[in-house]
Amino acid sequence: MEKLVFILFMGLYAAVFSESKNTVAPEIHKKQIEIKKELSKVDSLYQSMNLKDVVNYKAFAEAMEGYQLLPAKNKDILSIIDFTLASTEKRLVVLDIKNEKVLFHSLVSHGKNSGSNYATSFSNTPESYQSSLGFYVTENTYQGENGYSLVLNGLEEGFNDKAKSRAVVVHGADYVNTGIVSALGRLGRSYGCPALPRELSKPIINTIKDGTLLFIYADNEEYFAKSKVLNHRNALMAHYEKDMADRQFGTLN
Repeated sequence: MEKLVFILFMGLYAAVFSESKNTVAPEIHKKQIEIKKELSKVDSLYQSMNLKDVVNYKAFAEAMEGYQLLPAKNKDILSIIDFTLASTEKRLVVLDIKNEKVLFHSLVSHGKNSGSNYATSFSNTPESYQSSLGFYVTENTYQGENGYSLVLNGLEEGFNDKAKSRAVVVHGADYVNTGIVSALGRLGRSYGCPALPRELSKPIINTIKDGTLLFIYADNEEYFAKSKVLNHRNALMAHYEKDMADRQFGTLN
């Protein structure tokens, strides 16, 4: 008799579990489809803006991940610095997302302790004189020892949130030009700031100031693994699946 009761109980459990699972699975699938649609929109934008020869697709896709997630006063403009490129190449691109235009494509320096021609080491530590990866929001401008400059607020804890205390700002510099490249085989380097050519610094700063997003990208495993911004979608999906599972088992109580 006890064996029969046990068999009936297990049969009932399996039936309820199966029914609940069949209800939950489509919801998870629906969420996955929504995410795929978002990625498809990024692909379409990359193509429609003709960015193939302007910015690395992966850098653009990661930048759009943060762009879609992070709040900013001015979402029309998105700036990307791609530190997988040599300093002799144009690593900064300023995009008008609203009107699908490339506004600027420029040389930009990296921190002197991040590397010679390529930036390969990154730090959030004061006095490191290294560049910092991740998402920033631009703030106010000011006139400083490097001339017209733009304050950056680092949004990622552990990666760039000490940007202000390190005085990491956007500014113009005489060591960022093609003449320096011809003489040294690379750009001059900063103390960690993304420094621009003098002739472009003011128009670029005036375009991206007051609440636009800047994303500094590199092929850096630690950043990819630990960035809460870039891992938000995976974390959200995992949380969603857990929530669905909790609701599924909750039907058995």
